[in-house]
Amino acid sequence: MRSDMIYIIIGMSIVTQLPRLLPLVVLSRLNLPPLVIRWLKQIPIAVLSALLFPSLFMPNGNLSFSLDNTTLIAALPCILVAFKTKNLLLTILTGIIASALLQLL
Repeated sequence: MRSDMIYIIIGMSIVTQLPRLLPLVVLSRLNLPPLVIRWLKQIPIAVLSALLFPSLFMPNGNLSFSLDNTTLIAALPCILVAFKTKNLLLTILTGIIASALLQLL
């Protein structure tokens, strides 16, 4: 491997990790107010919703609430399992099984 490629890989890893580590280091040294901490805890839910909802409600680029929308139908048992068990592996397995069964039908 050429030496310039190694420098590029090292540089890219620094550029990738720096935005992740810098806030972690800075925020770990600060005493944040409880309101900010509660707000920060909501970010993963908001990001997951922003990623998930378009694929559930708009699988072909158009808003769909019909029975043809198998992704939305497969999500219903997943939501139930996630709510009841709070087990990520079981929720994922439920989604895979539900999606596979709906594809067969």
